[in-house]
Amino acid sequence: MTVVVTPYVFEQGGPLLVDEIRQRRPDIDFEHSDEDDVLEAVADAEIVVTGRLPEDVLAAAADLRWVQALSAGTDAYDHDALAERGVALTTVSGIHARPVAQQVMGYLFHFERRFDRAIAQRRNREWERYVAGELGDRTVGIVGVGAIGSQIAEYCTAFGARTVGVKRDPTDAPATLDAVYGPADLERVLAESDYLVLACPLTDETRGLIDADALATVSDDSVLVNISRGSVVDQRALEVALEDDELRGAALDVFEEEPLPEDSPLWDHDNVLVTPHVAGATPHYWRRCADVFVRNYDRFFEGADLENRVV
Repeated sequence: MTVVVTPYVFEQGGPLLVDEIRQRRPDIDFEHSDEDDVLEAVADAEIVVTGRLPEDVLAAAADLRWVQALSAGTDAYDHDALAERGVALTTVSGIHARPVAQQVMGYLFHFERRFDRAIAQRRNREWERYVAGELGDRTVGIVGVGAIGSQIAEYCTAFGARTVGVKRDPTDAPATLDAVYGPADLERVLAESDYLVLACPLTDETRGLIDADALATVSDDSVLVNISRGSVVDQRALEVALEDDELRGAALDVFEEEPLPEDSPLWDHDNVLVTPHVAGATPHYWRRCADVFVRNYDRFFEGADLENRVV
């Protein structure tokens, strides 16, 4: 059975991923295609490993049975088309939990320990002492308590912060959270949060979830952190809230348009920390992807349920 790794793997990581998988399972017949021959390569493929799946590639893959996505989110994949053809779609959900949660902790400490002020003073060669806060005095609200949200809650708890979460099924939440609510109680979490962390997938329900009304509910002294998808936030509403000092600040790794345009007002705010969609980056990324794929490869041939299956 031929497994094709498409060229649509971020940071040209395809060869690295293939090497990691071959170290574990040298018996797997891999083909790593480039953009010139990808349509020909997938024509006979039953398994495709990819970072995205363009329409022409899906159409060309006549024998396709399983797609292993190299991401946790799959909003860029055509779920309906895959389902109609009986093609399974799985993710690498869970492998991002540690690096993303550590990125979030960096954001929280940036604001809580007032590193933004330290950076501004360094630019001006100013030596002026100031008082910073402690995370243990804060409430961290987490919208989306999956693998990533759970890891964030665990790290925050270690520093004494109170954690509250929003989860589709509150009965399935980790014990590390001090409180967890269903989506209908989002407003309560917004009002309680000193730091509001968005860790939910992008769905029809979450698109534009944090709009002008939601931002008005959050305290003026709160910080918004987004490591989910840019479209979970109404970006223009966020820009207005920042312009009107209705938020203490924001830490953003994802945006409605990426790269973030040079003329975006978000670049102009000293209280906005912008990172270029790197929260999930880690030197262990391809090793962890390979581990997920190999486990699923064996499950696929055993006829067992696939790990992280979304279609």
